[in-house]
Amino acid sequence: MAGAKRVAYRLKAWICFADECGKTLRAAKATTWAPRGVTPVVKVTAAGNARVSVAGMVCYRPGHRSRLIYRTMTYRGRKGEPKGFREADLARLLDTARQQLDGPIVLIWDRLGTHKSTQMQTLIADRPWLRVYYLPAYAPELNPTEKVWSALKRSLANLPVRTAATLTKAVKNRLKRMQYRHGLVDGYFTGTGLSPPSPNRP
Repeated sequence: MAGAKRVAYRLKAWICFADECGKTLRAAKATTWAPRGVTPVVKVTAAGNARVSVAGMVCYRPGHRSRLIYRTMTYRGRKGEPKGFREADLARLLDTARQQLDGPIVLIWDRLGTHKSTQMQTLIADRPWLRVYYLPAYAPELNPTEKVWSALKRSLANLPVRTAATLTKAVKNRLKRMQYRHGLVDGYFTGTGLSPPSPNRP
């Protein structure tokens, strides 16, 4: 982590933490209000293999506001459909982040096989504006993107969705709200021990 920060400072780069998560039609359970003695019931389909995968990055750079960048992928159980993000998909997300951030990127993510595969290493080597560092094994508490997923899960709790399209729309809606709450993204960094400087400070 310290090495990544030093490299980012030298290159005037963005530090970006990346991660992926998935959501199915089965609603996450959470406490809610109901009349005394009446058990609340949320009716959902929860049938089939429909799944929405999300790849996200939370990024900061001194003197700039923190950013949340993400992409979704919907799996409807059809033959030949990818069930999650592959190396080429992750590379496209990184290219999008590079365009939006307009600067070099120091990427920090976990040791998932897709992140360390030969194909991913080749894609990384083809991007001279990218430096990659890996988190220690079993250390989700060091990745602020995990806090994005936690907030997303809470916001979708008890939500009755019946189709993959409806679930995808709900996921995008929640993440878009987070994108415009810059103080919220700062809080995710603070929760991991990182406190990005205010945009008004050098």
